[in-house]
Amino acid sequence: MSLHPYSSFLTFRSQIGKSEPPISENSTPRDDVSWFYRSLLSKFISLFIEALPPIRHAIKCKPPRGCVKSKDGRTFWLSCLPLSYQKINILFCVPLESLYPLPRNEVSPSACFAVLFFTAMESTTSEIAIDCAPLLRVYKDGRVERLLGTQTVPPGLDPKTNVESKDVVFSQETGQYVRLYIPKAIRSSSQKLPLLVYFHGGGFCIETASSPTYHNYLNSLVSEANIVAVSVDYRRAPEHPIPVAYDDSWAALKWVASHFGGNGPEEWLNCHADFDKVYLSGDSAGANIAHHIAIKIGKEKLDGVNLAGIVLAHPYFWGKEPVGDEIKDPAVRAKLEQIWRLASPTTSGSDDPWINPVDDQSFESLGCTRVLVCVAEKDLLRHRGWYYYEKLKKSGWGGEAEIMEAQGEEHVFHLAKPTCENAVAKLNKVAAFMNQDKA
Repeated sequence: MSLHPYSSFLTFRSQIGKSEPPISENSTPRDDVSWFYRSLLSKFISLFIEALPPIRHAIKCKPPRGCVKSKDGRTFWLSCLPLSYQKINILFCVPLESLYPLPRNEVSPSACFAVLFFTAMESTTSEIAIDCAPLLRVYKDGRVERLLGTQTVPPGLDPKTNVESKDVVFSQETGQYVRLYIPKAIRSSSQKLPLLVYFHGGGFCIETASSPTYHNYLNSLVSEANIVAVSVDYRRAPEHPIPVAYDDSWAALKWVASHFGGNGPEEWLNCHADFDKVYLSGDSAGANIAHHIAIKIGKEKLDGVNLAGIVLAHPYFWGKEPVGDEIKDPAVRAKLEQIWRLASPTTSGSDDPWINPVDDQSFESLGCTRVLVCVAEKDLLRHRGWYYYEKLKKSGWGGEAEIMEAQGEEHVFHLAKPTCENAVAKLNKVAAFMNQDKA
């Protein structure tokens, strides 16, 4: 059975738990009146469910089975209702105590929710509406099939690099999270390290902060550069079109900034992040995000964040007209533009400032003093990276810009071949860029 295309609305990033949820054997309602109302609401929901004609059967929300744990440790109960009618998409969030008596000391009051999640039966059509292979396909019934970037790995201690990581939800409203990285060696000290905020790539449509590709890369970078890193998981298109990715990324950075002065909710950032040395970075679409977040910092400022520099790896910028020796093949250009239209259906096209910031004349607002642009010789986006670099140097920005080109390499080669000579050289360059004051 495949999930409804909008199943991503369940954004707790959770896995079904195999253990019993924390319900004590002597759980009792606090009083008969409250239990009466809980039972009444439960009955109402049951009647509503039974009244829906397309439902084949229902799995009622009865703890202790069906336990779901969110990334921040909260407990939920999931109810999946297979439907024969494809276009029904309903998401209920109701107080868990309304369905089942649960003592307050077992679950945080703010976390007492049961989730009734309605999914569709397997689609009856495989007709493709939009084919963006090798990234994803969108079917005419609305389903989204991601072809790449679907694997995930848990956080933890990486024995190879001795880097620790953990996931922390930064937005209770959306359920989005960040994955934090820190060298284990500094945990017992009060040492402050440069802070990197990283945005993953994937055309705004695929990959996550839990991807093994990015998890392994950031373990290596944190170890080599001796930094603290925050990898942002933002909501993806087409379910969440542009500018949602930028909004989530800005919200994540504001959450990071809340730790300035040591008063934030996360100990690793309070104790070990140097907010005088903050860097933004990303690859492909993530590099695009890093640029726009740096512009926003320059225009609006962000208390507690001194943005020292940004690193843009193979940035995903584009435009209607080719630049330099950029490929002119209409079919290839149409394919690249198709991905942008899918991610951003309401914008003005390939010359929209989100995707073509160079012609937006906004470089003067870039909120940092140093920029490193990384390009690859065989990358279709190579010329856009050079174009960005050259325009930046000629602008009224006034900072220091560098560019590094990897000969004979393709787009994001450093992620696909992390141990190759050019990938190691790039890793060392980025690490040195974030530690320039130590040179």
